[in-house]
Amino acid sequence: MPRLVGILFFASLVVLALGLYRGDELPAATELLPALAAAPLQTPAVRKPFDVTVNDVDYHIEPLYRYELYGLVVSKHMADGLIDYVHKQWSDHLNTADLCVVWGKVALSGIYTQFSFASGQWTCWYQTHSSEAWQQFSEDQLSNNHILSDQANIRSLLKEVRVGDQIYVEGHLAKYSHDGGFQRGSSTTRTDRGNGACETVFAEELRILKHSPALWRTLRWGAAIMLLLLSLLWFLLPPVVRQTH
Repeated sequence: MPRLVGILFFASLVVLALGLYRGDELPAATELLPALAAAPLQTPAVRKPFDVTVNDVDYHIEPLYRYELYGLVVSKHMADGLIDYVHKQWSDHLNTADLCVVWGKVALSGIYTQFSFASGQWTCWYQTHSSEAWQQFSEDQLSNNHILSDQANIRSLLKEVRVGDQIYVEGHLAKYSHDGGFQRGSSTTRTDRGNGACETVFAEELRILKHSPALWRTLRWGAAIMLLLLSLLWFLLPPVVRQTH
């Protein structure tokens, strides 16, 4: 029995490690929806400046353009994370999440699968070891989106969005501020890069059009539960007594 427990424990460790490594694996291009071929749609703003309140902080929103985006989420950052001190320091509770997405030929060609992506506070990083892939990559078909919302359903859904999900966001590119002196604007073009190049989107609608493959995430959680159960079982097993003559 102890030997079997040991074998299962080691196997669960291997599955957990693979799940952690491949849990955010992006889907193949053949899994993408045709809607992702379209570039974001930006039109004149139809909403006047308005105010919202989140966590007892009053924010002033200045819509710049109406905005619609279909995209594949390649990286994500939650603004209320434990290591995200900047949003807390600035009382920026309106910025719920940052979603880095791709669309167009970058998405449908599958070239994104040759890149790695990572999100930090305010930023989306991407890199590849292939010079050929870099030459085929169009940086104007990627954007890092600061998603603002005061709606409980959208804020909750943003927590459910996973890397590899295909999403639709509708709202306004906007400036926002509060009386504490904080303010932030938005990029209004997809061709800029560097500081200030992110899109700040006040979301009025958010949909997950298609979820990312869940196999490795499911295996990861299953392996973690199995490790916990096996650890408990190990301590409950009677000790092995060896006798020599």
